[in-house]
Amino acid sequence: MSQPIRLLLSLVVGLVGGVLLGRFDAGAADVAVLVAQPVGTAWLNGLQMTVVPLVLSLLVTGVASTAEAASAGRLAARTIGLALVFLTVAATAAAVAMIALLDLLPIPVEAARQLRAAITGDVPVPTPPPLAELLAAIVPTNVVGAAASGALLSLIVFTLVFAFALTRIEAGARDLLVRFFAGIRDTMLVVVGWVLWLAPLGVFALALAVGARAGAAAFGALVHYIALVCVTGLVVVAIAYVLTAVAGRVPIGRFARAALPAQTFAVSTASSLASLPAMLKAAGEMGVSGSAAGVVLPLIVAMFRATQPAMNLAIAIYIGAWFGVATPPAAIAAGIAVGVITSLGSVSLPSQITFFASVAPIASAMGVPLTPLGLLLAVETIPDIFRTLGNVTSDLALTTVVTRGEPADE
Repeated sequence: MSQPIRLLLSLVVGLVGGVLLGRFDAGAADVAVLVAQPVGTAWLNGLQMTVVPLVLSLLVTGVASTAEAASAGRLAARTIGLALVFLTVAATAAAVAMIALLDLLPIPVEAARQLRAAITGDVPVPTPPPLAELLAAIVPTNVVGAAASGALLSLIVFTLVFAFALTRIEAGARDLLVRFFAGIRDTMLVVVGWVLWLAPLGVFALALAVGARAGAAAFGALVHYIALVCVTGLVVVAIAYVLTAVAGRVPIGRFARAALPAQTFAVSTASSLASLPAMLKAAGEMGVSGSAAGVVLPLIVAMFRATQPAMNLAIAIYIGAWFGVATPPAAIAAGIAVGVITSLGSVSLPSQITFFASVAPIASAMGVPLTPLGLLLAVETIPDIFRTLGNVTSDLALTTVVTRGEPADE
């Protein structure tokens, strides 16, 4: 049984068990919560402890590889530039879509209240700092202190400056530092793998406590969350079609026919990397030269996830609405910037591996709590399908734009 399925089953069993205990034996439910809550919290803490070293190492190695790829030639540099613009546009559109969806289909009030109480107990949700204070704190006075206090936005700003400065030093020293951070990255991915090996236990414990406290409302709230986040993935797909028609000059019908086999493969495998051969074939059917597609597509697949900033920002906005935390335009702008920046370090791994490390910086920058992420990780199986669909479609769309004007194969 795959890890995503185990997580989903653990969530369902935990919620059902908690709901039944709460309904038929309140005393037993209280005892179960007292036992399960510390177990779930300890597992969630295990995920959180990996965030800072993993995000920093991914960002340094990501910026280094991006700079190296951009220097490899005009086509690679154009690919990276357009991809960054696309990520920003897609994230902005996803934020607008999620806000509109929450206005049109708001979170059920009672379910949201019960879930908040079940997840945070009596601990009040911290209020985000005023905009002036947030802006003043972006540049850290003490990097170690920022890391210790979990000030991810300040830490990301410092790491970004450090990573770009790294690209300007002597090659030997640069390679040494990049290898050092690559070692940290690989080591932390192993640690994340160990923590996720315990995820069924952690998710079950969290779900049991939530089910016992919130009752059946937890199911409806999670279904609502899944539906809205998946819609934001479809927004990215729609943007890719528009981009192809307007900037790539490929008719939407032709693009849809050529992309369909790759999209089908993406949905069935939930892997952009595994869909690469089908994407290369689709690019050829749209008239993209094989030599150009052979440069652009592998580069995009290896370095970018088109839906990562968009869907992760949507998740942060949803959590803000869920917990009653305001997400004004300035907070959303910070979330977009952090999402695009941290996507430079994305790696070709299942989203369950990188879910916490990629969502937590955005949520932290926007001032929304991280505590629900343990439960949301368990239902990531379904949004992950839409992530991969959006990634593959966007990769093909970007390829048509980047390679426009390139000479055809003879």
